[in-house]
Amino acid sequence: MLTRDAILNKVDTQIVIVKVPEWGGDVRVRGMTGEERDAFEGSIVTVKDGKSTVDTKNIRAKLIAHCVVDEKSDPMFSLEDIPALGKKSAAALQRIFDIASKLCGLTEGEVEKIVKNLPPIQSEGSTSD
Repeated sequence: MLTRDAILNKVDTQIVIVKVPEWGGDVRVRGMTGEERDAFEGSIVTVKDGKSTVDTKNIRAKLIAHCVVDEKSDPMFSLEDIPALGKKSAAALQRIFDIASKLCGLTEGEVEKIVKNLPPIQSEGSTSD
């Protein structure tokens, strides 16, 4: 059986190197700790009139800010970087988001629930009612 010390001293977050040709190189993507995952989930849930909803604005950038790390495994981005990250290539963000989701234990079903809540995209000149 595992001991308390064995559990608390175990480094249990995995790091994967992801190629990002849009950015001209590679990034390190680390799975989140429980504390980081709670902060991420808290950042995508809004409560209004006692009702919780998923706020998907910059969801990919938010996850990436928690998961892309430097060579010391420290986050490369701060929460203040999220708006700028959100303006980067959607293909690059999605590639990193997919890997980060797997490393963080976000199941396909959970990610699908988040994606289902994305608002419909309308182009300029749309004549939607």
